[in-house]
Formats: sequence, C-alpha cells, structure tokens
Amino acid sequence: MEGVGLRAREAAVVLYRARTAAKNRALTAMADAIARRRAGLQAENARDLDAGRANGLSGAMLDRLTLTDARIDAMAEGLRQIAALPDPVGSISDMAYRPTGIQVGRMRVPLGVVGIIYESRPNVTADAAGLCLKAGNACILRGGSEAIHSNRAIAACIVEGLEAAGLPIDAVQVVATTDRAAVGALITMDRHVDVIVPRGGKSLIERISREATIPVIKHLDGVCHVYVDDRADLDKAVRIAVNAKTQRYGTCNTMETLLVAEGIAGRVLPVLAEQYRAAGVELRGCERTRAVVADCVVATEDDWYAEYLAPILAIRVVDDLDAAIAHIRRYGSQHTDAIVTEDFPRAQRFLAEVDSSSVMVNASTRFADGFEYGLGAEIGISTDKLHARGPVGLEGLTSQKYIVIGDGHIRE
Repeated sequence: MEGVGLRAREAAVVLYRARTAAKNRALTAMADAIARRRAGLQAENARDLDAGRANGLSGAMLDRLTLTDARIDAMAEGLRQIAALPDPVGSISDMAYRPTGIQVGRMRVPLGVVGIIYESRPNVTADAAGLCLKAGNACILRGGSEAIHSNRAIAACIVEGLEAAGLPIDAVQVVATTDRAAVGALITMDRHVDVIVPRGGKSLIERISREATIPVIKHLDGVCHVYVDDRADLDKAVRIAVNAKTQRYGTCNTMETLLVAEGIAGRVLPVLAEQYRAAGVELRGCERTRAVVADCVVATEDDWYAEYLAPILAIRVVDDLDAAIAHIRRYGSQHTDAIVTEDFPRAQRFLAEVDSSSVMVNASTRFADGFEYGLGAEIGISTDKLHARGPVGLEGLTSQKYIVIGDGHIRE
C-alpha cells in the first residue's frame, strides 16, 4: 500500500498540469474500451455473481454487483459525459480589486490523491476513475472482494484509456489484494492520500469515519421520504410514490418511508397499496395507515429509522405539512426527501425547511443521482455539510486556492 500511495502521489503531480484535451482523450478511450469489451466484462462479472450466491450475498448486494447491458452502457456513457463537461481545474472566479490595488480571486485546483473504498457496485470503478481524472486527481480504488474480477476487468479498460492519452497508468490504481488490512492502511496514509470517499454499507462507513486520519466525504444512511400532501394531484402522487420505492430497491435514494396527509390518505393509500402488493412490497404502517390498509404490518419505532434496501416500506399518516417536516427532521438521514403537492407555498416551505442534501418537489427520490443531475457520474452522495453535499461530481473533487495579482504592490 505504501508503494501504491507513492505512485499515486507521483501521478497526481502529472495530472495537476495535464491538459483538458489529454484527459478527455483518456476518458473517451476508456468508454470505447468498456463498450468493446462488454462480453469479457460480463464474463468476469458472472464469476463474481456465482461466488456471491455461494457465499450468501443478499439480494440487494447481488443487484448492486450485477453488470447488466444497461449498466455497462451507463458506465461508458458516463465517461463520455464527463469528457464533455467543462474542466473545472484552473477556472478563476470572484476576481476583484481591493482598495490597495491588488486583485484577489480564487482558482479551482485538484484535491490531489483520492482514495475510494466501496462494496459491490463495480460501476463505481469506472465512475470514480473518470471523475477523479477529469478533476485532475490520482485515485486509489479499493473495491470489495465480492467484485474483484469485475473491478480488475474494468481497470484494464481504464489503463487502456490512460495509455492512449499518454497519461501515467498509476493515475488510477485498483488495489489488487482483497485483504481487509489494505483498507486500514489506505485510510491512514496521510502523506500520500488527501481525501477518502467510502461507498458501501453503514458498518463500513462507520468504521472508516472512526479510524481514518484523512478527511472523509460520506453518507451513512439513505432514509428517504416522500410526503403526499392533501393538495397533491392523485395521479402524480401514485406515480411518484410507486417509482420512488419500486424502480430499484437496493439504492440509497430509494424511498423507505411514505408520509401521507390525513386529508388524502383515504383516497391515495388504497390505490398505492394495491400497486405495492402487485410489486411484492411488504407494507408496515401506523395505526391510521392500518385503518385504511388493513393488511399492513404494524410499524415499530425502528421502522421509521430503517433503511431497508429491500421491498419493504414504512407508511405513516400525518396531520399536515408541519407534522411531515417534523417526522423527517427526527427520523431522516438528510439524504433525499420529496413532497408531492400542487400548493406552491407549501412546496416552497418544504424546500426551505427540510435540511437534506437533495430536496424535491413532485419528483421521485430516485433522481438523486449524479448522472441524473448532469454531473456525468458521481463519486458518491455526501450528507456532510463541509466541502461537498449531495451527489459529488467534478466540482466536489476539487478545492480552491486564493490568487493575488499585483503590479509591484507592497503592504504599507
């Protein structure tokens, strides 16, 4: 790991001054390699899936691990979108003259070396490599042992792209060992690594947050809510609430708790319950929910905190908007929360008062994603309040330094 860190730091020096055209050539070549090697990627992914089933991986973990045609297409498209985005490195903002005559502004610069630790999702290998490269950072990628064959296959595509553009292949390094000691080493390599980004289960992120001696960009839970206001359009409410839960179960932006205003519960809950049943979703509800949907399981206090990552949904009938916001404030994880309403002032209140990294009006929580936000891809979702928040794209992988321009000025 010490050698990996040294090589990453040396590569970061080259990337710091790399031209945008070279970075874009590398990204395009990576995308082309991924598309061209589709069959090989899926063959290696099948090895990981077979091992995962044999080792008893959960359905959610297996879903995250699977490289479908659509996900391979998305990896390649994400890299091409990153290539098409403006390069943030070197951009100057806020230049202004001071009374002394000097000009003061800020320049956007790479973070340096970024360590990414993740589980299951092999597409993170491509997303992280592309984003770090475009933002001028070297990266060290440590995927989970369950995706080792998939990650190595994707890494080969990344190396091909770097070589095609004449950039150092050590700019993106996939840790070859599955030994967990490598994680402990990576998160304490202060001399070589500038930022750690963990993506995975709560226990992994808690461990890294506790043990890292390097700044961490993270989120722990995705306890996402949709609140159906009593002034919601019924059709919109049904479409959004069904999509937010059933479009994909194992993601951090999937709705885990549905809040419904008492004034509309009798009309919307029977329709929703029927669609959830058809999708195989287990419903857990409060007393007022069960008065409308009799076959709901009784929800416990723990259900309001739960990130199921599974076809299970907690439902609570609340008095009004104030009660919905209070519930989200108490039980939410500051990830993504949405309101469905046709009342503009209520929508504005929800946007202003819900303190989450993404807050939505009349849209599914599943849109909380770097690709959907136009970032090309994302390195992860941050619920922190310092440096980066929400989907972390190119700008979140850079910092700023002050620049001063004078003409022989001295301080009196």
